[in-house]
Amino acid sequence: MTHTISRGKGSRTIRTAVAIGAATLGLVALSACEKPTPRATVTVGSDSVSTEATCFEEDKALTQDKVLSCVQKKTDTAITVGEGDMLRIGVDPEIAETGWVVFLGERPVVSEPIGKTYRSFSSDGLFSQANGTSSDKVQLSIVGYDGSKYRGGVWRIDLDREKD
Repeated sequence: MTHTISRGKGSRTIRTAVAIGAATLGLVALSACEKPTPRATVTVGSDSVSTEATCFEEDKALTQDKVLSCVQKKTDTAITVGEGDMLRIGVDPEIAETGWVVFLGERPVVSEPIGKTYRSFSSDGLFSQANGTSSDKVQLSIVGYDGSKYRGGVWRIDLDREKD
């Protein structure tokens, strides 16, 4: 049995419909892709973790309420820190251009914006709280800050106390 392919008006209509469908599917696929947010990385010794922003609004100011809401969000990103370890924070250049500050819990520990992609801190006293107690976990947040407004995003990483 022999099959013949028709090249009449019907086949042109089918080819046009297939081409339109493929183009539409391609546009839908592209619109579903989001540009990844800049990343922040925390390194302790030879271990490091990296994360995208918990909250991110490119080129927009963030209200203090929005920042606090983002700082309180849960994260799956954590790193273990021992007493006296050096904590190294690295951010993408896009974050450094705007400036950034560091929060522990809900309070900023660096009030002047950092304009570099890298900053180191000693972990001494990191798990001690103002009331004299200590904690086994500290929430570290990196927040975009230009000196007058919170901008861009919030990156969250949990710091877990190394068990003796």
